[in-house]
Amino acid sequence: ELRLVAGRKFLWEAGREEFTGQNFGQKSQANKEKDTHKSLLTTNRLAMAVPGVFILCCSLLCPCFRARRRDTSHVVLVKEQSSMDSVSSLEMNSVAEKIPASPTRVPPSPSRFSISPKLNRVGSVHLNMNQVARATHNFSATSKLGEGGFGTVYKAQLPDGQVVAIKRAKKEYSETLATEFRSEVELLAKIEHRNLVKLLGYVDKGSERILITEYVPNGTLREHLDGQRGKILDFNQRLEISIDVAHALTYLHVYAEKPIIHRDVKSSNILLTESKRAKVADFGFAKLGELDNDQTHIVTKVKGTIGYLDPEYMRTHQLTTKSDVFSFGILLLEILTGRRPVESNRPTDERVTLRWAFKKYNEENVMELVDPLMNEAVDQEILLKMVGLAIHCAAPTRSDRPDMKVAGEQLWAIRMEYLRSGRRE
Repeated sequence: ELRLVAGRKFLWEAGREEFTGQNFGQKSQANKEKDTHKSLLTTNRLAMAVPGVFILCCSLLCPCFRARRRDTSHVVLVKEQSSMDSVSSLEMNSVAEKIPASPTRVPPSPSRFSISPKLNRVGSVHLNMNQVARATHNFSATSKLGEGGFGTVYKAQLPDGQVVAIKRAKKEYSETLATEFRSEVELLAKIEHRNLVKLLGYVDKGSERILITEYVPNGTLREHLDGQRGKILDFNQRLEISIDVAHALTYLHVYAEKPIIHRDVKSSNILLTESKRAKVADFGFAKLGELDNDQTHIVTKVKGTIGYLDPEYMRTHQLTTKSDVFSFGILLLEILTGRRPVESNRPTDERVTLRWAFKKYNEENVMELVDPLMNEAVDQEILLKMVGLAIHCAAPTRSDRPDMKVAGEQLWAIRMEYLRSGRRE
């Protein structure tokens, strides 16, 4: 196989002499001297035959060398490490196949790209704009489910009876980030995890940017914490939801094709199924973490929701997977306390939930942190471990935070201890 290096240059030096006329001529000269020595012991007719044999060999070998050169003309060009914005093209079998431009995307391997679906055939749902409008009753208020960082979400029923969620991008989003939208669509099409909302299709026409995702029927985690969805979540359900979110983020950070940073982890972006299992939604701010081996972060504009934003990311604009970990720590406190990250109607020392929780944790008075709506007694040692993990995840500097895989393992251990304690209603 041909070896590639950054800057789109081949390492020809190791095998260059094999293809150069100079080396070939040197070998020919050596053979001629050897043949001349032998010709002293042979007849003149045999000596004259040697050049003829030599010419015949050359005529047979030259096409091989020419074919060897021609085979190297169709190659994959790799992205230069010095540039985060360059876009490469792919040539296979003498046909150039252009990859959609994206400021953050590197082309995949030839074999994988050649069998992947085209962008306009992503997922299992294929609709045009007129069909989307009919399915949402022309984006009526009665079909509206809510709003997020990406735009407005609508419930829609397709002609075949399938119920889906339609996410319509904000106009300012579609005008400024059309290229990033297409990159995001291709990115999300490759994601499949039971705790992530699945992308089914999309529409990209004119000023319209539409995502079609699976419909999760039981509302958002925030609605459940507010008591808007019937029965209040018990402690075991809250632990299960926390573990589900940890699994989803671990998949994005570690097991996806390339690390993906969600950037907007919050309770209103966590959807619950009928069985109260969590699915992480709204990838409108998601960022592909294309890091080289010597890179530790991505420099980008700050996006997210106040209260969940990593303070180090806000200060330096340096985005890492640990930014999601910070948001997850805030989410853990929200799940336990039922409170939003910031509640201005609270007493001054309780307005910022993280500060209030940190104070109670240091006082070992974590029982006061438990959501009063839950009405369940939980062992203090278990609460101390859960609050301690949340505070650890929400450390001011990213180097002090665990990664999501570790956080998920610790949550699992906390849940096992809780189940063994028998402290359940």
